[in-house]
Amino acid sequence: MSVSNEREDLIQRITETQRSLGRLFAQQHSPLFDSNLTMRQLKVIVILALNGSASGQDLAHSLGVGLGTVTGIVDRLVAHGLVSRHEDPHDRRVRRVELTPAGTRLIEDINNVGSEHYRRIMDHLDTDTLRALDRVTRTIRTVAEKLSATGE
Repeated sequence: MSVSNEREDLIQRITETQRSLGRLFAQQHSPLFDSNLTMRQLKVIVILALNGSASGQDLAHSLGVGLGTVTGIVDRLVAHGLVSRHEDPHDRRVRRVELTPAGTRLIEDINNVGSEHYRRIMDHLDTDTLRALDRVTRTIRTVAEKLSATGE
């Protein structure tokens, strides 16, 4: 087997293993499935969790939809008590959207469930495997950061 074929085979096996792990994690009870959020509503929650707040225009751009669509999405999230709107302190014409404590809790709960599943798995790994996993995940993060910085 040539080196390029071996690399491609390894990449494919790793990708399939990650998908399989994702399916196993998805079978676990998660607050994500209890939330009754649409995909677009969840995307807004995640965008706000990452950025702190966003204008309607920012959200429309991130979602690839019109401002009217974002207004409806945000209205429903406000009704669920997950986000709030407020005036932008730098431009009073702009309304900013941010997570409420309930929205922040939802994101934390979703993240915590995933971390707890992952932690239970790691508790069953030996120290040498954990060292190798630490080295590999740090390397993956470094490459991801470099690719992100260059826009690749």
